[in-house]
Amino acid sequence: MLVILSSCGSRKEMVYLQQDSTQINTRFEEFTPRVQTNDILTIVVTAADPKVTAPFNPLSTMSTGNLTQQTDMALRPTYTVDEKGDIVLPMLGRVHVSGLTRIQVIDKIREELSQYIKDPGVNINFNNFRVSVLGEVARPGSFTLPSERVTVLEALSMAGDLTIRGVRENVLLIREVDGKKTMHRLDLTKQVTLNSPYYYLAQNDVIYVEPNKSQINNSKLGANTNIIISIASLIITVISVLTR
Repeated sequence: MLVILSSCGSRKEMVYLQQDSTQINTRFEEFTPRVQTNDILTIVVTAADPKVTAPFNPLSTMSTGNLTQQTDMALRPTYTVDEKGDIVLPMLGRVHVSGLTRIQVIDKIREELSQYIKDPGVNINFNNFRVSVLGEVARPGSFTLPSERVTVLEALSMAGDLTIRGVRENVLLIREVDGKKTMHRLDLTKQVTLNSPYYYLAQNDVIYVEPNKSQINNSKLGANTNIIISIASLIITVISVLTR
């Protein structure tokens, strides 16, 4: 009974984003992820005449109409950002992209391509935009995302949401910036979290949900403790029957 009572949580501890007077002004544009070292980018160049883009899409020229969309995506050229923050593109050579948003990289490459192609189109995607969710969630793990526009709540939903034993007021976000890891705490029970600069995730973010006090206390009860409690209950029952 004591274990059951200690595991009960109040509404204040359990409900997400409880209503208050907070003014929500979250803007994704302010917290757009930026390209980092070791990011893998898929870059496809397009133009009115597909032939002129062939030198800039060395792998995508292998695609044919018989390939599935998934196979075609796998054949598209990818580029890894080196330790200097550069990628090396066909014809263009080194292009510095570290610290830029995806849209800024598109604009920069389009400008470089303009000397070779009239009105070029550039499509860029992160190939390794991954976040990890650990701790008191239904399905912990790492998730590769098709888009960089993802929130902490969306990542938690991919992990099956927090369990009843997860602490919602103190979710830890670990982020690496310029090679240095930083740690930030989010209170998912308050609407002010929607205004946090860490509400939108960046590549390689790690979310950790810590267990509540009752879960920590329960973890101390090992198999031996359960056996002892069972034996003690049996002895008490036997004594109760014999002394009637």
